[in-house]
Amino acid sequence: MSSLCVRQLQYLHCGPIDLQIEAGEIVGLYGVSGSGKSRLLRALADLDEHQGEVLLNGASQQSMSAPQWRSQVGLLSAETFWWLDEVASHFQQFDQAQAMQLGLPEDIGDWPVSRLSSGENQRLGLMRLLENRPEVLLLDEPTANLDPQSTDAFERFVVDYVQQQSACAIWVSHDPQQLKRTAHRCYQIENGMLAGNGECS
Repeated sequence: MSSLCVRQLQYLHCGPIDLQIEAGEIVGLYGVSGSGKSRLLRALADLDEHQGEVLLNGASQQSMSAPQWRSQVGLLSAETFWWLDEVASHFQQFDQAQAMQLGLPEDIGDWPVSRLSSGENQRLGLMRLLENRPEVLLLDEPTANLDPQSTDAFERFVVDYVQQQSACAIWVSHDPQQLKRTAHRCYQIENGMLAGNGECS
């Protein structure tokens, strides 16, 4: 049963931010470009400097090494990067069934990375992130490059993962309808602070 607690988080002129997310819950974030949404996720993933306290199941971010923390608090950025030639080489064990659930070709693990579209990149990036079975997903505009059918498969996959693994997630999106479909609570980042009453409208 995962929980993420954020207390008085401050980063790059944003904050302080307080947020509590429980197991099985997805929190949606939206706001204008440059409002600090992506920087918030990077701070939570311990990738950018910040002040305040971030707790995973009561354990402080500072009590873990950065790789240990990021294996449990996983960030899917707007762009996915690869460093080897073949897709499957980036996985401990490539899951064909999982790929097909996300609407990817069964043999995509054998493809060269150079063949991937931006949408295929994102879905494979999600698969790679989930290999560690993270307790928290930080999703930064994850479906921006996907067509409606692929977006639907992606949304269902993430919602199922969060429920089945008792994980939790923060989902950043410019699409209010997407947040309405996926999130339990929604907040706007405005002037570096969380605003709103939690309703997804």
